[in-house]
Amino acid sequence: MAEEQQISVTGNVMFYENPVPLSRGKHGKFGVTPTDKPFEFMADQHFLPITAPEFGSAAASFPIIFAGEDRSPLAVMGIRTGENLFIENGVYHTDFYMPAFARRYPFVLANDSNNERFVVCVDEAADCVTDKKPAQSFFEKDDTSQYTKEAFEFLQNFERDRQATATMVEELKRLDLFEPKEMNFQGNNPDGSLAERQKIADYFAISEDKLRALDAETTKSLADRGILAVAYAHLVSLSNWQRLVNMTLRRATAEQEAGKA
Repeated sequence: MAEEQQISVTGNVMFYENPVPLSRGKHGKFGVTPTDKPFEFMADQHFLPITAPEFGSAAASFPIIFAGEDRSPLAVMGIRTGENLFIENGVYHTDFYMPAFARRYPFVLANDSNNERFVVCVDEAADCVTDKKPAQSFFEKDDTSQYTKEAFEFLQNFERDRQATATMVEELKRLDLFEPKEMNFQGNNPDGSLAERQKIADYFAISEDKLRALDAETTKSLADRGILAVAYAHLVSLSNWQRLVNMTLRRATAEQEAGKA
């Protein structure tokens, strides 16, 4: 929680519109209240950051890829830009894993450049944040509420996992285990013939061949640190590309039918 002092928050975070330091002076009457569309804020995000400890749980739901020079791990949640296939009418499909990056909303840790530390912020623009008799208050009397304490703990765990993920990625880069990949899709034309092949995504993946070629000592070291399990969870997750294609086709068909109505 931010103390009553000069704070300069820097940095932008996906889908946070107005994150401000949480303080008793400003947010003493604030809290959160459930909404009809609790996850509408992420409906137009087809990629979400994900941490290494989540790979095992997430691998059955969607592809996990690595992107850019930093090889940042991302959960692929849609094929078309601006479309999250796991959100419908602002509600998340409960059969699938939700990345912690989204579950921490409306809270986030932000960099306080004046004091060289992280501060807890809340997105005041979030639909669930209110000062009108909230269902869960941020503060109770002179202390943070149990709800807020649990949110703080979640943020701390997320930051720890984020740092562990960055360390893991550096190790994978050092071992030269990444390889460029692309995902292509080829559907059918209305007459049944094959349609033109379309590229869906360029990304980086861990090379299974390079992984298997590692010497026994390195393999054991990766296994002991949990990195080997994360690598194979990533490889398993790539089988979910077809799920995304199928979900996209079903949604596109539904949109066409709605347009004809």
